[in-house]
Amino acid sequence: MSASRLVAESVWRSIESTRSVTDEQLSILHFLFGKNFVRATRIVDQRGVKRISGEPSERSIFQVVGESRRKEEYFCFAEHYCACYSFFYDIVNKGEQLCCKHQLAARLAAALGTCVEVKVSDEQLAQLLVKL
Repeated sequence: MSASRLVAESVWRSIESTRSVTDEQLSILHFLFGKNFVRATRIVDQRGVKRISGEPSERSIFQVVGESRRKEEYFCFAEHYCACYSFFYDIVNKGEQLCCKHQLAARLAAALGTCVEVKVSDEQLAQLLVKL
C-alpha cells in the first residue's frame, strides 16, 4: 500500500471514530485528493450519498449523485469501484488518481454518518448489483 493510501486510511479511521472532521483532516484529504475531494464535499453537503443496504445480510453499496446537470447517480463501493467514467479513465486506465469524487463522497458520508439510508431486500440488492 502506498504512503498516500496509508495516510488517507489513518485520517478516515480517525473521522469514523469521532463522526466529525477537523480542519487539519480536511487539509490532509485535500492535499491527497485535490479537486476530487472538493467536489466530494459538495456532494456530501447536498446529501447526495445513499447507502443501499440489503436485509437481512446488511451488505451495502453506495449510490452517489454526480455534479452534472443531469444529476446522474453512480453505484460505487467506496474503496474499490465506481461505475462513473472518471473511475475507468483516470484511475484504472491512467492511474492518475487514487479514487474518484463519488468514492470520496461515499467514504466521507459514511465516516460522518450522513448517508441517506435506504433498506431493501437482499434480492433487490442482488438485482442492483447484477446491473453493474
